[in-house]
Amino acid sequence: MNEYILFDPNLRDRFLEFIADRGLSGEVRPDPIAGFVVALPDDLADDIEEAVEDEYAALMEEQQGLVESADDDGVKTLMSVSVTPPDGQPRDVRLPARYARRLFAHFSVEEIHEIVSAIAQSAMNPVEGPMCRKPSGSGPPSAA
Repeated sequence: MNEYILFDPNLRDRFLEFIADRGLSGEVRPDPIAGFVVALPDDLADDIEEAVEDEYAALMEEQQGLVESADDDGVKTLMSVSVTPPDGQPRDVRLPARYARRLFAHFSVEEIHEIVSAIAQSAMNPVEGPMCRKPSGSGPPSAA
């Protein structure tokens, strides 16, 4: 399956209209972090796949414009990531749009979740002392 993530419901609907006009139907589901995922079969004809990719790129450009024009003072949250700290109570970590854009530019949804979860775990269970240290009870490596 080819998957396309769209954050704005209007852009999602336009993408669905676009693919429907080409005789395709997409499977739509909410993304666990934000927005919607539209899944299409991966066996599309090359010309159809190219047209879909071009339309998606145009919609992503429009999405970026919407995000950049939004008030970026932390009031408008683009992304929320669920984490479960050691107390077992799930919580949402909200990231301002300016950081979410940068994360999505470089990482997959799964990688972003892993990064945010690692930060939350570290904040809840801080490790004292220097970052670089030998594990306790270890001596120099032995030559075998």
